[in-house]
Amino acid sequence: MKRFLVSILKGINWFMRVLVGWTHFAQFALQWGTRPRPEWFDHFLDQYWQWGATNNSLWVERGVFSRLVLKENSRMLEICCGDGFNTRHFYSTKAKSIIALDFDEEAIPHARRYNSAPNITFIKQDIRAGLPEGPFDNVVWDAAIEHFTEKEIDTIMGAIVERLGADGILSGYTLTEDKSGRKSNALHEYEFKDKEDLRRFLTPHFKFVRVWDTIYPTRHNLYFVASQTPVEMYG
Repeated sequence: MKRFLVSILKGINWFMRVLVGWTHFAQFALQWGTRPRPEWFDHFLDQYWQWGATNNSLWVERGVFSRLVLKENSRMLEICCGDGFNTRHFYSTKAKSIIALDFDEEAIPHARRYNSAPNITFIKQDIRAGLPEGPFDNVVWDAAIEHFTEKEIDTIMGAIVERLGADGILSGYTLTEDKSGRKSNALHEYEFKDKEDLRRFLTPHFKFVRVWDTIYPTRHNLYFVASQTPVEMYG
């Protein structure tokens, strides 16, 4: 009897996954196939459609790498949090408190509605106008540094350093520019040429800097960790 019921439930769940996959694909096609395109991404589209359709685990890496250097019971700041998916699903169970910022008028209401948690405070704020007062143990700047000019990146880096504690950690993700020189997204201000190009924005502000990459057929990813003291990298 148990085997029969499990078989029935598996069939129902398979059908639901197919149905939900199609509805999320339809949302993706409407949001990203027509203009104007959003400046942030709803990662439920990854979870319920794109991951299964492409077998591409890129979107999971980002939350995992920053979580691995996230201090237990930390006071964390996430800048340019977008939909808040990583904030809730990767960081909220390890950090004591999180302030998550984004300037987008649609991203923050979405994050509050779909990715809230008791220890997360989502705030609509343009980080070019300033950052909340620290100190913070961790700052995450994920998939957004490329949306700023070189001068803005340097200014924001300085503000981050001022708000990190003596052994605070900055972590995040970006991508390299296409070999053709064309931007992967028209909203990007600066796409990095390689690991060394990204490193030059970090070393003037931090004594310890690590930059590494992962390469997929459709994207060359860059990850970074920076601090004033050495950081144990993933055990």
